[in-house]
Amino acid sequence: MHLSNYKYIIIGSGFFGSVVAERIASQKHEKVLIIEKRNHIGGNSYSEIDKDTGIEVHKYGSHIFHTKSQKVWDYISNFMKLNNYRHKVLTVYKNKIYQMPINLSTINNFYNINLGSYEVSDFIKNEIDKENIKKPGNLEEKAISLIGRPLYEAFIKGYTKKQWETDPKKLPSDTITRLPFRSDYNSDYFDDFIQGIPIEGYTDIFKKILNHKNIELLLNTDYFIVREKIPKNSIVIYTGPIDRFFNYKYGELGWRTLDFESEIIDVDDYQGTAVMNYAEQDMKYTRIHEFKHYHPERDYAKNKTIIFREYSRFAKKEDEPYYPINTKEDKERFEKYKLLKKKNAYFGGRLGEYMYYDMDDSITQALNFYYSFIN
Repeated sequence: MHLSNYKYIIIGSGFFGSVVAERIASQKHEKVLIIEKRNHIGGNSYSEIDKDTGIEVHKYGSHIFHTKSQKVWDYISNFMKLNNYRHKVLTVYKNKIYQMPINLSTINNFYNINLGSYEVSDFIKNEIDKENIKKPGNLEEKAISLIGRPLYEAFIKGYTKKQWETDPKKLPSDTITRLPFRSDYNSDYFDDFIQGIPIEGYTDIFKKILNHKNIELLLNTDYFIVREKIPKNSIVIYTGPIDRFFNYKYGELGWRTLDFESEIIDVDDYQGTAVMNYAEQDMKYTRIHEFKHYHPERDYAKNKTIIFREYSRFAKKEDEPYYPINTKEDKERFEKYKLLKKKNAYFGGRLGEYMYYDMDDSITQALNFYYSFIN
């Protein structure tokens, strides 16, 4: 394959890279080459059928599609249909199971009381006022200013320490704003009106998005090995870690990565839900995924299930980065990388922009990028 044949070369086949490729191929009628270092398309959203159980698993952890954006849905619904799955998460604390996000059931069970929904605001305000935090400057202070110290200590503190391996006092306050809180018994994790799991699985979406005569794929290929062969006039759209692109000129950005430990269990249902969190720090894994629950419409075998235990740790250079840590020092370092200019090179996606994106965010960014810089 001659790299000189392509005006547009995209590094990475996750949602950002795939959507941009599809737009260029179908709307500009230009050839696009996608270079992917893994042996599959789809980035971290990749799913596959476990050969021993027949259950479709999300290889890099649970992915639930959800969005409020009609623009995103108008685009992506051309490539997938969703089932009726609604994401619900439970959490284990001191051998008791609570609903997560924190809702009226969580509060009543935790405090062993029986509040009505109309009483929750005053109760939580009283807990918050005990700490008198006016201007939260970190994750811990922000969480306590939202839910009070007891709920924070039980459900957020230990889990956060495992998830980020960083003292919550050193994490930015905006990290915790992603966690919803409810004063009723609503147990849905997301409140987006569009929500579910792709009926045919995630990998099928990427096959359809990339099924165009103008798109070519180069799997099992490290961009940094072939980059010198890319013509200088080619437009490179890079979705990998931005610090790696510039050879760590200003040092490494902080990333978290995940390890998964899979186990096949000879029961129909292991934990009764797709995701079970483990809030206490002495339980080394952060959560357990049971993928059978994502497809209630499928006729899976009754005597087998597969689970993934998830462990979080700091990413090394050779690891696959998942989440930007976004400490103050990270943000300052990233701003320096943003100022570096590389002719005909653009950056996108979670890793290229050092930003936590859900799947719909990545699609939004890809569409905006195409219409702003390519179209």
